[in-house]
Amino acid sequence: MKTKNIQILISCLILASFVLGAYLYPIMPDRMASHWDASGSVNGYMPKLSGLFLMPIISTVLFLAFLVIPRIDPLKENIAKFRAYFDLFILLLFGFLFYLYLLTILWDLGYRFNIIQLMAPAIGLLIFYAGVLTENAKQNWFIGVRTPWTLSSETVWNKTNRLAGKLFKAAGILAALGAAFPQYAIFLILVPVILAGIYPLIYSYQEYQKVIKENEI
Repeated sequence: MKTKNIQILISCLILASFVLGAYLYPIMPDRMASHWDASGSVNGYMPKLSGLFLMPIISTVLFLAFLVIPRIDPLKENIAKFRAYFDLFILLLFGFLFYLYLLTILWDLGYRFNIIQLMAPAIGLLIFYAGVLTENAKQNWFIGVRTPWTLSSETVWNKTNRLAGKLFKAAGILAALGAAFPQYAIFLILVPVILAGIYPLIYSYQEYQKVIKENEI
């Protein structure tokens, strides 16, 4: 799918959020549930104005940021090489935000469900595709595992991001299992993602040291 078409789809999702918020405003409760704990119980509220329009506003700001990033990156020619993966990730991200927005609205309209259980597959898909994006990312300053060592060596970048991509895909699968095991969902989501985020940082340093030693021989 072309970049412009994806941008149009995202714009439609954001616009739909604003329209839906305005349409439902008169019938929504004055205090809307806005945060759930690990067991799926509500533990945070906000005024309905914020509850209905904060997410669309955040989505708008994020969308503008994602439009700017490929233009201002010093290595923007590299982003162009994996732009299709980047664009699809953005579409999935905004689809996830819209899905979360709908779940929040349904809850505040009186429907009851385990929101953690319903979010787990969507989070898993997003994390999995973040792995796909990372695996295919070329050197740049905004996307992928960016450390002093990956940005200093293309070889280290490629090895580190391929590894990180595989780890994030595995983390995404584990996160999706939270739908089947809702009592463990928060752990299945957070623990693998944290590990997948930390280990590549260490790995990139180790690989950079290997490159230095090879160049010294």
